Formats: sequence, C-alpha cells, structure tokens
Amino acid sequence: MSHPQVGTVTSDDQCRLITIQDNLQPCPYVAGETARMPLQLPVGVVTSEVTDDLLAAGFRRSGDFVYRTQCPSCIACEPTRLEVERFAWTKSFRRVLNRGDRDLEARWGPPRVDSPRIELFAKHRLTRGLSHGDDEVTADSYRGFLIESCGDTLEWSTYHDGGLVGVSIMDVGAESVSAVYTFFDPDYSRYSPGTYAVLSQIRWAAAHGRRYVYLGMYVASNRHLNYKARFGPQQRFIDGHWIDIDEAILREPRK
Repeated sequence: MSHPQVGTVTSDDQCRLITIQDNLQPCPYVAGETARMPLQLPVGVVTSEVTDDLLAAGFRRSGDFVYRTQCPSCIACEPTRLEVERFAWTKSFRRVLNRGDRDLEARWGPPRVDSPRIELFAKHRLTRGLSHGDDEVTADSYRGFLIESCGDTLEWSTYHDGGLVGVSIMDVGAESVSAVYTFFDPDYSRYSPGTYAVLSQIRWAAAHGRRYVYLGMYVASNRHLNYKARFGPQQRFIDGHWIDIDEAILREPRK
C-alpha cells in the first residue's frame, strides 16, 4: 500500500530529518496490525515555522523526535486538526469549560518533571489500561517522552485544592499548536478533564492568534483516540491532503 511522501520539511530548507529507527512492530492502536512509525530526528533550526510545516505534513512529536505512520497494510491513523475560528463551541463544551474554570486552578508554564507529575502520569496510564506492561515510569522516561522537545513547548497544569489533577503538554508553532499528550487523575472524571484540556488549548490558541489546533491521531476503532471526532468542524490528513470532515459523517476504520 502506498503512502504520501514528504519532501523538504520546510520551504527554506532550514531543517531536515534523519531517520534514527525504522522497524516493524505490533501496532499500539489497532489490535492485530503491524505498525511502521519511523523515528526521525530534526537536524537544523526547528523554528516555529518549521513546527508548523512538520504538523502540516502529518508528523507527531515524541521527545526530541518526530514520526509519521507508514504502516504496510493499514491506514487507520489519521492526523487531525481544527481551525480555531471555525470551532463550534457547543453548550456542552461551554459547560465543561465553565465548570473547570470555576472549580480548578489552571496554570501555563514551561514543562516540569517532579514527583507529583510522574505519579499522576503512572496512575493515569495504569487506570486507563495504557501501560501495556511497560517499565516503571521514572524521571528520565517522563523527561524523554514529554519534556525533551525539538521545538517550543508549554505545559498546562490543573489543580484542585492545591493538588495536581491534570497535565497537558502542548507544542507551539507560528500559526499552530499541537496537543502532544494529556494525562489526569481519573478520580476527577466529573470535570471531563480530557475535554477540558482540549478546550483550554483551543482557547489559548485563539487568544494568541494561532490558526490551527492539532489533536494528534484519530483512529475510529480505538476508544482512546476516537473521542477526537467530537471536536469540530475538523480536518484529517488523508492520502497526503487535509480533508474537511463534516460532523454528520461517521467514518469507518480505514485499512
């Protein structure tokens, strides 16, 4: 199965990608599928414009590296983004935002590594069945996954009565932001913390003049990733192009 190819990462050739690892592996998103997600290192100056170009080409970030799915027999993963000015602020979304703003304390700042964050990250992964028997979360593994970055990154953290209950890591480009990863205390699910995090990032993007919010991969058959269909209108990166997805269209898993 063919996949769209990305040429020069940026129009002014400020940055190029060097492949560090390119192995087939069991797919972490679709059971029974084989995944290929080459891990590539950006070499050069990763300006905010370069970040925009990488996101527009369907790349995601993990630590200092970026990757894009190039799987041999499956194309279920669809990078997803929304245009800030077109985003539909439903009554339900406004209720989530207002409830969180009322009861939680939110802070924006540089990403941090400390015991509360590591413990919350581990609890989130274990409770939501995301650990897959991985090694214990350490300061080094947390830093390597979320804090080390090839571009500009912000952390959005939320607190209840002084205790940390949620963290979102967001990359920042010149006209885009990217929701890298969000984790939260499941005991505070009444606040819809995942939705609250996305809405807060959309609000930040609007306040700071960004055009797009990238939500990461949409996979129709994966319950941890298909929630993104709720945020719209949205676009998905399909066959090398950003396609408008109407909210009324229910897409089947693409394989």
